[in-house]
Amino acid sequence: MNEAKKSLNRKIAHQEGWISIIVNSALFVLKYWAGVVSGSVAIIADAWHTLSDTFSSIIVIAGAKLSSKPPDNEHPFGHGRAELIAAVLVAAFLGFVAFEFIQSSIIKLKNREMAVFGALAIIATVTSIILKEGLAQYAFYTWKKTGYLSLKADAWHHRSDAISSVIVLIGIFLGKYYWWIDGVLGILVALMIGYAAYGILKGTISKLLGEAPDKQLIEQIKTIASQETIHDIQLHHIHLHSYGEHQELTFHIRLPNMMTVEESHALVTAIRQKLRDNLSIEATIHIEPYQRQ
Repeated sequence: MNEAKKSLNRKIAHQEGWISIIVNSALFVLKYWAGVVSGSVAIIADAWHTLSDTFSSIIVIAGAKLSSKPPDNEHPFGHGRAELIAAVLVAAFLGFVAFEFIQSSIIKLKNREMAVFGALAIIATVTSIILKEGLAQYAFYTWKKTGYLSLKADAWHHRSDAISSVIVLIGIFLGKYYWWIDGVLGILVALMIGYAAYGILKGTISKLLGEAPDKQLIEQIKTIASQETIHDIQLHHIHLHSYGEHQELTFHIRLPNMMTVEESHALVTAIRQKLRDNLSIEATIHIEPYQRQ
């Protein structure tokens, strides 16, 4: 990926992060005020969920900035995995928030506390649903444009907040009939947040540990390599190492025994350049003779 594209991706990530911070900070104040006025643990929990989006957006901005640092002696493949670590931190914070909300909701149920909802609670919750889903759509758009997983994590964070606000809105209209509705909804909101955290953590850790390249990418690699020679080269031991925007590919190829070192080197160099141009992947290729198994 060229530097202009990387710079644009970082700019998009920063923009998404700052918009999220501004909107979420304003929503937190509105929802927390509504929660205190109504005595609703579900709305207060929803407010803190919104504020946690602000923290996750700060992590997105910091992750994008750190991942853009060029390679150095200590990190020869760059700092791209900082963006994955940022996504893990977002997920971990979500899990902490979920745990705290469950505890608060259980205490309220034990004390048989009932919330008293008014017009402010409805206005705050409806506003949250509209703005949070809008932020989620925007974050999903920026994730697809940049490929930054922390933006995808941020999008699901916004989406989970919008869904939790929908649940709270339902509870507002049912609250006058059931004293326990607020505590139960607080637990449901917390479980949704926890599930979102699990999904983000699972996908991100998988990439940090290393994933096998998908079949479509393997076929692309084989096609590109075969276009550079008339010989029946056999690719195997294909491994892909992801460092954010930077990807390193290693594989073995079998070449005819009669090829000279110079011919083999020229072929491998041509394949590496084609992979760099077409897939933005840096390749290391090990050569083997046909008879070697």
